[in-house]
Amino acid sequence: MKDIVIIGAGGFGREVAWLIEDINKVDKQWNLLGFIDDNDEVQGQNLNGYEVLGKLDWLMDKEVSVVNAIANPIIRKQIMDQLKNSSNTYPTLIHPNVVYSETVEFGEGNIICAGNILTVNIEIKNHVIINIDSTIGHDTIINDYCTILPSVNVSGHVHLAECVTVGTGSAIIQNVPVGKNSIIGAGAVVTKEIPANCTAVGAPAKPIKFH
Repeated sequence: MKDIVIIGAGGFGREVAWLIEDINKVDKQWNLLGFIDDNDEVQGQNLNGYEVLGKLDWLMDKEVSVVNAIANPIIRKQIMDQLKNSSNTYPTLIHPNVVYSETVEFGEGNIICAGNILTVNIEIKNHVIINIDSTIGHDTIINDYCTILPSVNVSGHVHLAECVTVGTGSAIIQNVPVGKNSIIGAGAVVTKEIPANCTAVGAPAKPIKFH
C-alpha cells in the first residue's frame, strides 16, 4: 500500500477519503495518512478517523502520493504551483463503480467520484474533479483544474478550457466550448460558446458578469 495525503479537510476532502476507502475495499492500494489544510481551526483534529497533519508546508519535503480536494479550480492550481518543486506524486483516483471505456485518457491528480459515466475518446487532463453522478460524452476535452459538480451532463465534442467550474445539475450540449476560468451556474443549460473569465447562468446560459 502507498501512503497518500488529501489536501483539503472540508466536506469534499472527507468525501475523497470515503472514495479511497471504497477503492481499498476492492484493491488495497492506499494508506491514507490524513489531511493537509491551511485552516488554523482544524489543525490536529481527527475527521472521520483521519488526522489533520498540518499545513501545506508539511508536504514540501515529503515523497508521498497527494490528491488535491480543493473544489475551487483557481485555488487548486495555486496550491499545485506551490508544490511543483516537491518530490510528491499525484495519482488519479477513480471510484470502482465509474463506467468508462478504454479510450478515455486520464492525466495526473484527477478525482473521479462515484456514479459517473465517461463514454469514448475523452481526454481528462490534470487535477480535474468530476463529482458524483455525471455523464461525459464522446470526444470531450476537459482541461487542467476543471471542476464538474454533481449531476452534470456534458455532451459530445465539448471543450472545457483550464479552470472551468460546471455547476450542479447543469448541462452542456454538443460541440460547445467553455472559456478559461469561467463558471457555469447550477442548473444552467449551455447551448452556445461561453467566453473566458465569466459567470454564465440560465437556460440558455448567458454571461451575467466577468471576473
